[in-house]
Amino acid sequence: MSEAQKNTRTLIGRVVSDKRAKTVTVLVESRVKHELYGKIVGQSRKYHAHDENGEYKMGDTVEIAESRPLSKTKNWTVTRLVAKAGLV
Repeated sequence: MSEAQKNTRTLIGRVVSDKRAKTVTVLVESRVKHELYGKIVGQSRKYHAHDENGEYKMGDTVEIAESRPLSKTKNWTVTRLVAKAGLV
């Protein structure tokens, strides 16, 4: 692992779409404390991540890392598979 890769931001989320060529949409969910009221609330955000070989499918849990801009909306790449999707 090079120096540049050590300092990149990484997130773990679930693949919610694999319809685009070489791209997966990853939903990252987090729980944060509300600034004013102190209640724990859930937040979610979708990221487009680069998947060169199309190996990640819907429902898989993956780790994504920040990278250079690859397209208008794509600044992340999938680095590894955390968990395979279960049978539905």
